[in-house]
Amino acid sequence: MSARVVAVAADDGHRFSKPVRAAIDLIAGLGVAGDAHAGVTVQHRSRVAVDPTQPNLRQVHLVACETLDELVAAGFAVAPGVIGENVTTANLDLLALPRGTRLRLGAEAVVEVTGLRNPCAQLDCFQKGLTAALLGRDADGGLVRKAGVMAIVVAGGTVGPDDPIGVELPPRPWQRLERV
Repeated sequence: MSARVVAVAADDGHRFSKPVRAAIDLIAGLGVAGDAHAGVTVQHRSRVAVDPTQPNLRQVHLVACETLDELVAAGFAVAPGVIGENVTTANLDLLALPRGTRLRLGAEAVVEVTGLRNPCAQLDCFQKGLTAALLGRDADGGLVRKAGVMAIVVAGGTVGPDDPIGVELPPRPWQRLERV
């Protein structure tokens, strides 16, 4: 099955969940139009407190619907946009992508994957145990973050449900995703 967009979400306030929209507009170099996390420099409150001049590598948050399905099966009440993502995807292993992968969302928009979202305490404020559910260990005991990936907008465009997702891997050697 082909990778596709399941849902899109945006919120102009710094709230945990984002309401699902019929479509979102991505703006090159900024992020999602009208979203509180759009900007050239970092917009996440915890990052602003440390250094408000650092570049915004977290313009767009993507989560796989398969991750949401796993959470629902574990008893959590989640749906697209609920854990703060802008784009919910299907049929694409986001966490396995190397840094620098470009994703074409729909006809025009392109985002470049910059790293992993670090599950934070806000998840447990939303639903107890959610942080732990989005963390795991690999076969070597290394920490696995499952709260999605972050990206920057390389080319703008409108994105909506059922839009196809094209994947362009960066040149080798690939760099694994780290938290951003």
